[in-house]
Amino acid sequence: MTDSKNKVYKLVGTSILAAIIIVLQVVTTYFPTKPFAITLALIPIIIGAAVFGEKAGALLGGVFSIVVIAMCVFGVDIGGAMVWNASPILCILVCMLKGVAAGYVSGLVYRLLSKKNDIVGTVAAAIVAPIVNTGIFILGLVICFRPLLFAWAGESDVLYYVIFGLTGINFLVELVVNVVLSPIIVKILQALKAAK
Repeated sequence: MTDSKNKVYKLVGTSILAAIIIVLQVVTTYFPTKPFAITLALIPIIIGAAVFGEKAGALLGGVFSIVVIAMCVFGVDIGGAMVWNASPILCILVCMLKGVAAGYVSGLVYRLLSKKNDIVGTVAAAIVAPIVNTGIFILGLVICFRPLLFAWAGESDVLYYVIFGLTGINFLVELVVNVVLSPIIVKILQALKAAK
């Protein structure tokens, strides 16, 4: 594929994945998994990071983050709205960091591991994305939103509350969905690479 065709392929592919991310994130925000929505948008981020590289993964993670921030601003994501109201700047910082990092790191992991085995690279990227996304989110909450967490946790230990009460189920669902869909992601990646 020529350089100009490769650029168009990357632009079109990234744009399609960005649109899918927007739809998935808006739809999943309305799922009854409060206070924070389950993130299914990591799947197209992983695909984009694997096919187009870490920078594309970071860009797609940024698109995801912007949608998350919009859901916080408009009050659609109840927990996110509380975080936004506590500190809009810190909310933006945490949201952008977690999404961009999840996309970048999953692309990096895929690139490094897929050289030996495409399936291992894909599964590892699918595992790393929710770990990075949720890990940075938890750190951001604990570091930047401690007073809000104390109010939410009540008498509970704050860290225990964040890990097991606030984000635990969401994280496990995201991780399981990514791992279960890994074989499908591998097939998509193989088809996209064959189309190049």
